[in-house]
Amino acid sequence: MQPLSYRPALALGVATVLALGVVAAPTAHARISGPASCLGPGKDSRGRSSVDSGEIAWEDESKYDDARRHAHRVWSARGLDRVTFPADDATRIADLEWSDVDRTDGAWHKTLGYWDGREGTDVLLMNDALLARGKYYGTTRFRRAIAAHELGHALGFCHKHPSWYATLMAPKVEDMNDGRPSARDRRNYHRLWG
Repeated sequence: MQPLSYRPALALGVATVLALGVVAAPTAHARISGPASCLGPGKDSRGRSSVDSGEIAWEDESKYDDARRHAHRVWSARGLDRVTFPADDATRIADLEWSDVDRTDGAWHKTLGYWDGREGTDVLLMNDALLARGKYYGTTRFRRAIAAHELGHALGFCHKHPSWYATLMAPKVEDMNDGRPSARDRRNYHRLWG
């Protein structure tokens, strides 16, 4: 479970790791040829994804359809074709439910979006309290970046530190590139999914 926020440390345990100074940028060699390091514990993982039989069948009860379509499009473009995103129908069971919340309490205080891997159907939440029209993050650009980032988690990717390389999987929305997987994100995708 990795919330997307505009705080420097997001995921559980990341703040502790950062406070201890354990996370260090990999060497130049590792940055180019090594495995995609995660910010904090864990690693990119097929087992920690919403993918089932090469697809993420989705259902939607979100008012952010444009952001969802954008996320599906950018994670399917230019050779990213190992995982497909069909809509849930009578022939399949949903792997991921796109939904909205409207909260600013507790952990939601600065959380813009959140992917939650659950037993059964996983959930991807967009926080209307911070993304609604008129809010600072209530723009098409931010909504699309957040949806694409969270779908990256559904594909099994962890947070990456933006100083290591340009990445859609940066933990802060301001550090993400243009809401599309970077060249390194694409290599990480092929490393994980073939």
